[in-house]
Amino acid sequence: MDATRGPILFRCDGTLEHGWEPFYQCLSLAAALQRRRRGTYFFSYLDPLSLATVINRGNNNWVPAEQKLGDDGDLAATIAQVRKINAASVVVASNTVTADYLRELKKTGALVVVFDATAEMRFPVDLVVNPLLFPTRKAYQIEPGGQFLLGYRYALCRGVFRRQRTIRATEPPPPFRALVAMGDDDLTGQAFTRTMQLLDMPKVAKVSIITRTHHPRYDDLLALAEEKKTQVEVLTENKELMTRLVRVHFALTSGDGWSPELCVVGVPQLILSQTKRHAGNGKKLDEECVATYLGDAAEVTFDQLKEGVDLLLDDPMERKGMTRCARNMFDGRGPDRIVNGMEIMLHAPARKRAAALVPLLKIAA
Repeated sequence: MDATRGPILFRCDGTLEHGWEPFYQCLSLAAALQRRRRGTYFFSYLDPLSLATVINRGNNNWVPAEQKLGDDGDLAATIAQVRKINAASVVVASNTVTADYLRELKKTGALVVVFDATAEMRFPVDLVVNPLLFPTRKAYQIEPGGQFLLGYRYALCRGVFRRQRTIRATEPPPPFRALVAMGDDDLTGQAFTRTMQLLDMPKVAKVSIITRTHHPRYDDLLALAEEKKTQVEVLTENKELMTRLVRVHFALTSGDGWSPELCVVGVPQLILSQTKRHAGNGKKLDEECVATYLGDAAEVTFDQLKEGVDLLLDDPMERKGMTRCARNMFDGRGPDRIVNGMEIMLHAPARKRAAALVPLLKIAA
């Protein structure tokens, strides 16, 4: 095994049942690895299958998984893929992964990296990455030899957001525009519901919805945009998003990985969380004065949302303060820092010796 230049294997799924956020987290990291000339392989169970084109578009290799992550037979298949491509590292991203699963992967000799924002177990891995602000370091436990990369310095950010950072140096002039960006896992269809509510607010002139084509209510969003042509638009491509990021005055988000990306650009945010981990991240962003956390999406009423929007749009100093704090806190270099951490660990003398012993152990077995 070539620990220094071997490829990186990503074990992540993208399904309605478990969500698509882990899948897109891996894509962001893979893009940074591509800049280091690292080979990247995705061993993934995808639904819809059209997600495979997203993998290939980024010059990654896709190997279809027959079992979902954690199902019977998946561990053996993943270990087989690690050995087949002679992977230097395997990156696991899932909200349901177990400690036993990770422990078996570590026996292959590959550097085991896990994305986690729950801190619900003791991690038997080499590297734990949490690109969100919550949970904090005190909540995590790791076995000896492991390392952490946590917090705002390691927030994942796509290139489309970094490129617009310098362009959106100042707030655009009125009329006020809103960006609805409820994230990769808007399973309750909040993007549609909250867009309808924003249209009933006199101060909001136009709403741009950034979403994925596999959103549960994608067809409804398109129908709404067709009906309200001058007020609503649906964006699915990066080239469309680029021109809108510099024109919106605030964003409505769920506190997931899209929130730090918008902070890189400096867009003020109102956060309606949909999961426990995103609620924790939203509260932390509120504490850092880069956003306003309104509460759980299922509990926030129209009046509460309208009050939050009115307060934000009536106070230009509040928006400027959010923009300044967000841009100072998030610089968009999180993926590169994660790659640097992985490269340091892969080039460590102890890692090279451990990787060299793996073929000998196979022969002895």
